[in-house]
Amino acid sequence: MTGPAAAARVHVIGAGLAGLSAAVALADRGMTVVLSEAARQAGGRCRSYRDSVLDMVIDNGNHLVLSGNPAVGRYLKAIGAQDRLTGPLSAEFPFLDRGSGRRWTLRPNDGRVPWWVLSASRRVPGTRLADYLPLLALTRPHPGRRIDEVVSCHGVAWEKLLRPLLVSILNTRPEEASADLAGAVFRETLTQGGRQTWPRIATPSIAAAFVDPALGRLREDGVEIRLGRPLRAVTVAGDRLAALTFDDGEERLGPLDKVVLAVPPWTAQALLPQMTVPDDFRAIVNAHFRTASPANARLMVGVIGGTAEWVFAFPDRLSVTVSAADRLLDMDNQTLTDLLWRDVAAVHDLSGPAPPCRIVKEKRATFAATPAQEARRPASRTAWANAFLAGDWIATGLPATIEGALRSGEKAAALAMASR
Repeated sequence: MTGPAAAARVHVIGAGLAGLSAAVALADRGMTVVLSEAARQAGGRCRSYRDSVLDMVIDNGNHLVLSGNPAVGRYLKAIGAQDRLTGPLSAEFPFLDRGSGRRWTLRPNDGRVPWWVLSASRRVPGTRLADYLPLLALTRPHPGRRIDEVVSCHGVAWEKLLRPLLVSILNTRPEEASADLAGAVFRETLTQGGRQTWPRIATPSIAAAFVDPALGRLREDGVEIRLGRPLRAVTVAGDRLAALTFDDGEERLGPLDKVVLAVPPWTAQALLPQMTVPDDFRAIVNAHFRTASPANARLMVGVIGGTAEWVFAFPDRLSVTVSAADRLLDMDNQTLTDLLWRDVAAVHDLSGPAPPCRIVKEKRATFAATPAQEARRPASRTAWANAFLAGDWIATGLPATIEGALRSGEKAAALAMASR
């Protein structure tokens, strides 16, 4: 057991992207920070590791950000990793329709006036200008309403553009998802012009871009980083947290100490049962195939009418992401491998059996982006004067995304510093 520290400290609990964002912001302002993480590696759901089956480093999933994500830009600049994202210098989203075999590329123009919807070569084949009006409708506020209460969930534009985009953004069946969460993303991206929607992928891995440089920066700033240190309990005294109990002992909190809880919602509620948090979640399934990408392969290709939704091409592997994938969780891995490989082979004109593959199933990848779950997201500020929340599941106004996680860390850090 330790007594109160002589100098004020901020305990950041959780070294996922939200916790790393908070720790980086706090250390940058000269705060004394202790970063504790239950797992033996940082990154949370955005982690990289050497896979024993493939004998190569892979990411647990394929994580896409956009050129117009401001918190991503601020975070990467703070940790000196601005060069760790790659992608085309234009908004290009190629698609393959598995039913018809037709290929096309969605190409929003860079400027804010969306003239691309007038160009048949830039929009979805078979659509007209009127088919894109739902995008405009979703940018307006619709508190508590589902997407299917705001726009028609039918037609070519819905099936071949809006539904694929929305399911990947929200990780929830779009018809039941929150119209406001969808609108928040569109307001910050497409309505600001195609320049804000250039796709960006972490290079060479998610850890190399978002995690390892952050840990290096924090160590340079003297932050105490303690991995493999789960928080088991908190002691509450009045309107403050008084102590934190880890596996290695209890830390008493001094009168100026603060706590940023950047843990999953179920962990936060177990520690502080009085809190209301999201309690319904959706799965994401990823598949990584160990094979060199074909020459001139597109960075990412959307799949319409297949099992895969996006196929990503890395130098040493081809990877697949399926969002809102609860239906696939009970499928055996070999069957799922063969099913997904058929989509990958169609995208890249490949033949032969599936190469070695690793299937990664994240059962609780994100909270369900429904109006009911949106109403359960807590604010950064808690009922306890020295405790603040961070995570993509708190009330960021965005779905569960990297951008939302990083913003939540910035917000928690700002509140912790202001409360001095």
